[in-house]
Amino acid sequence: MYAYNAFDTSFLASRNAQFRAQVERRIAGHLTEDEFKPLRLMNGVYLQLHAYMLRVAIPYGTLNGGQMNMLARLADTYDKGYGHFTTRQNIQYNWPELRDIPDMLDELGTVEMHAIQTSGNTIRNVTADHFAGAAADEIADPRPVAELIRQWSTDHPEFQFLPRKFKVAVTGSMSDRAVTRAHDIGLRMVERDGVAGFEVIVGGGLGRTPMLGKVIAEFLPREDLLPYLEAIVSVYNLLGRRDNKYKARIKITVHENGLDKIRDLVNERFIAIKARFSGIDQEQFKVIEASFAPPAFIAADTHAYDTTYKSSPVFRGWADTNLHAHKADGYSIVTVSLKAHGATPGDATSAQMRVLADLAQRFGHDELRISHEQNVILPYVHKSHLPELHGILKKHGLATANIGLISDIIACPGMDYCALATARSIPIAQQIATRFDDLKLEHEIGELKIKISGCINACGHHHVAHIGILGLDRAGVESYQITLGGDHTETAAIGERAGPGFSADDIIPAIERLVEAYLAIRSSGEEAFIQTFRRLGMAPFKAALYPEKEQADAA
Repeated sequence: MYAYNAFDTSFLASRNAQFRAQVERRIAGHLTEDEFKPLRLMNGVYLQLHAYMLRVAIPYGTLNGGQMNMLARLADTYDKGYGHFTTRQNIQYNWPELRDIPDMLDELGTVEMHAIQTSGNTIRNVTADHFAGAAADEIADPRPVAELIRQWSTDHPEFQFLPRKFKVAVTGSMSDRAVTRAHDIGLRMVERDGVAGFEVIVGGGLGRTPMLGKVIAEFLPREDLLPYLEAIVSVYNLLGRRDNKYKARIKITVHENGLDKIRDLVNERFIAIKARFSGIDQEQFKVIEASFAPPAFIAADTHAYDTTYKSSPVFRGWADTNLHAHKADGYSIVTVSLKAHGATPGDATSAQMRVLADLAQRFGHDELRISHEQNVILPYVHKSHLPELHGILKKHGLATANIGLISDIIACPGMDYCALATARSIPIAQQIATRFDDLKLEHEIGELKIKISGCINACGHHHVAHIGILGLDRAGVESYQITLGGDHTETAAIGERAGPGFSADDIIPAIERLVEAYLAIRSSGEEAFIQTFRRLGMAPFKAALYPEKEQADAA
């Protein structure tokens, strides 16, 4: 992991002191809320439906046990004993008092964490593949590149007031676990003649106008990355619309100007500024890269794992869903589900955070990851430790065996917390999870990605779900639209709207009809929902969703 140097520490202390003074002026009444808003947003503070909210950055989803313990401490001391992990690999505290937030930021600073640029019209927290550095299928660990981008973008003088917020995602694998096509800039590591570089994707984004990003550069050498990114953001900063915030994202800039024009302008800017970097960025990259050296892997017998896997159906079920292939012999990547049936997706109590911190320190080379799917990853666990680790997870409600299944739902906070939301998300996610748990169908259904957003801003990524649910307000009544066929991976697709929305009472039966139709028409138990949808299209699912219309048309 990257460790702060003297500059980082000094910068963060100065920034926190500055914000403390701004908070004191707000509390004293010397700043109005409108005057305070841009200042708080620069430090990750939102005014939510019921209270202020602090969003803490977890750069590229990586943290250690000490940092997780600090997150638990903040939850107990300043919140209600829990935190909410988000699709941007951040954590949110929904109930802090404004007067306490400077203290929270100072405490975060002691473990090299902060809340800078987790909000506002700037470059947000850079995200990455949550299996980075451990995945068997990656070309190289993308986190050193993500850290380089984080350092370059933090307080960048030209990019603090962009036309709109700006998001970057990085993956080192051909399997896209970072949703790169739905980002303002997506970076996918590729190889050419044995040399690693990046495919650069630009203009992706969800929200009210969902678009998949387009490839602006098929192969960019790593040493050209920062000047090329600066060229892209500079062009966007000049061309991006500021007259209409709904048309201000770079996806609209690319759409209105055309990819070819944007590429020409970026290349022109890139040539003009490349020399300014003079290799300093590459010197810094070498320093960064050294801090991401692999841990000292152990060699141990896997007999305990093999025996437990054969003898315990519960352990075997968890291993089959929650473990993934590792690049190191004898190791597994462990995904800890924060989606126990009936729980709020992405929430973790302070006690659970401490358990995860302890497990990372005891069994996981002191490293954890937060995934964009709102789960926690232990990326380096030897198989010999898995039976004991699983037993501890069970004791603390963290051993739900549902990764990739129907209850592993992404959901935004919705109208329970968010001032922008137009419908509830959390109760719908909870009801879906408990309903299919009651039916005991989850494992028979297999891989199925459901994502729920409580408004058109799409923080729940519903556009790229196999089954997406969008909650809207229709004349004061919650209405839930369904989209089908979305995909957030390397075969990315925007889902297609199925038809009219459903009431809160009708949405769960509608999802049940969808799943029943899928089980009836799939070609085999190995054909996933998304494969069936791509083979047969919308028609059979639409018929299941709206049986009354089918009957009326037949009559």
